[in-house]
Amino acid sequence: MTSTTPSTGPVSSTLGLIAGGGAFPFMVVRGARRAGCRVVVLGIRGLADPALRDEADVFKWTGLAKLGGWVRTLRRLEVKRCILAGAVKKTAMYGRFRILRILPDLTTLWLWFLKVPDKRTDTLLASVGDYMASKGITLENSVQYCPEDLAPEGVLTDLQPGAAQLRDIEFGWPIAKEMGRLDIGQSIAVKEQEVIAVEAIEGTDRMIERAGALCAHGGWTHVKVAKPNQDMRFDVPTIGLATVENLRRNGAGMLVVEAGKTLIIERDKMLAAARKCGIVVVGRREEDAPDTVPKPPSS
Repeated sequence: MTSTTPSTGPVSSTLGLIAGGGAFPFMVVRGARRAGCRVVVLGIRGLADPALRDEADVFKWTGLAKLGGWVRTLRRLEVKRCILAGAVKKTAMYGRFRILRILPDLTTLWLWFLKVPDKRTDTLLASVGDYMASKGITLENSVQYCPEDLAPEGVLTDLQPGAAQLRDIEFGWPIAKEMGRLDIGQSIAVKEQEVIAVEAIEGTDRMIERAGALCAHGGWTHVKVAKPNQDMRFDVPTIGLATVENLRRNGAGMLVVEAGKTLIIERDKMLAAARKCGIVVVGRREEDAPDTVPKPPSS
């Protein structure tokens, strides 16, 4: 475990972290501390791992819809730079009795109901960033302290994609990129050059489960991409061991992600699990996508 001895750098080196669920916040904290930053973590209740308090220089709990509270706390602790990291399910904003359950503060209510023109993820998060900037807090690239964990280019498993899988990559990639451009979702499931399922507000895991139900004979391909001109401050595509296990349970045969833009949690464990269950993993780079993996033979 990373040492919990407080960093001694100047206040200007302080980094704020608003932490959701999963391992990503730990990667940010550890990377930032290695870089000499003092790290202030605001953990979202019900999402953030309590163990983060042992990794941070300062740790405080906060709520999901407490934008005004985030800003006040960060300013009080002299934080001028901040990162958003960790899983947050947007469906929480649409459940029954949502106002009573999440108890948003006035700033969040103002932004949600009066400020943003639509509720797409990019629109909401960009508005959060703009508001924080207006209060003197800059949202920064969420992966700047863990760039080594971004997916590399090429076939990442010993098992190579077959001809039909290569055709599905060529078919599915531009569709997934267009879904990202429209800010609908980051993932699609394809089989035999047909779209089986598309990710929307339900998230990647639920889409994988739906694809498994719709393609019971398995062997389908999961394509996960960054949005065109992806804002690396938030909503960076992320995969990990849990992704592979979910793909295995639902019969997927291949996982394709965007190299240099997709964060891999515990890469060695994830790839070992993929090899064990026979799932091909490919990292493909957008700018030279046709040359990233072998071209399928013409039919």
